[in-house]
Amino acid sequence: MENKATVPNLVETEQRRRIRKSWLLSTPALLVLAFAASGPLLIVLVYSFLNSGEYGGIVWKFSTDAWFNVVFHRDIFDNTLALADAHMIILWRSIKLSFFTTATTLAIGFPTAYFIATRPRQTRNIWLFLITIPFWTNLLIRTFGILEVIRNEGLINIGLQAFGVIDGPIQMLYTDFAIMVGMTYVYLPLMVLPLYASMERLNFQLVEAAYDLYASRSKVLRRVIVPLVKPGIIAGSILVFIPSLGAFVTPRVLGGGKKMMLGNLIELQFGAGRNWPLGAALSITLLSIVMIALLIYVRTMQRKSDGLQ
Repeated sequence: MENKATVPNLVETEQRRRIRKSWLLSTPALLVLAFAASGPLLIVLVYSFLNSGEYGGIVWKFSTDAWFNVVFHRDIFDNTLALADAHMIILWRSIKLSFFTTATTLAIGFPTAYFIATRPRQTRNIWLFLITIPFWTNLLIRTFGILEVIRNEGLINIGLQAFGVIDGPIQMLYTDFAIMVGMTYVYLPLMVLPLYASMERLNFQLVEAAYDLYASRSKVLRRVIVPLVKPGIIAGSILVFIPSLGAFVTPRVLGGGKKMMLGNLIELQFGAGRNWPLGAALSITLLSIVMIALLIYVRTMQRKSDGLQ
């Protein structure tokens, strides 16, 4: 009886020993994550509750003025309060352009990934190679490449005028459209690759079975393909939406300083504005928006998937 009773104890002891060993082995990685990821975020959070220095930096005195100035501003003459219209416009522009960029990359990336996944296996790597080529080039150079295409003397306007479609150049540069086109080009591979990874594992016999059951193309897409590749859609949308929301280089070059996004506003506060607490508060606000958007998006996709099933 004693030997039988000790067997479970030995098993539990061995399990606890393995768990302790796993924690010890993962401790270095956890410390790196804590100091390299959580540490800077904690510093930014602390800065957002301090006062700004006269010539930049911070003053170690607790204050909520930075958070107040994210939404409101006080008139310097009559001390009246008003909504920070500039911040709200930039916030709305950032969310709007990020959403349209995500939708556009999904509309272009989905058929592209499907095309690659349905090619012969020996040629798929060539197509993926072509998709990843833009990553070999610096982001700034790629952005200037788009600028040369859509500017007034760019390829599009010159081509349209040469064929007599337009009489004068179309103003595309320094607009929201230009920023969206630039971000779509820059982040398109981030949508295609996760979608391809999901479609490569897709059992196309299910698609053939749906056609055999007289399902239309649209129904096969909605009822078979989309639910099966949903993880790739979610992953690609996240990978595009997050960097688009905090984009800095593309809005700066293609927006010409006239169409700012949140990333540009944050850089302005840490740079020429010399208001580090406000920049920190805006950074935490951006992080919160990203988290809320991701939760809403994932839950919406989950409900749609459950409805299709």
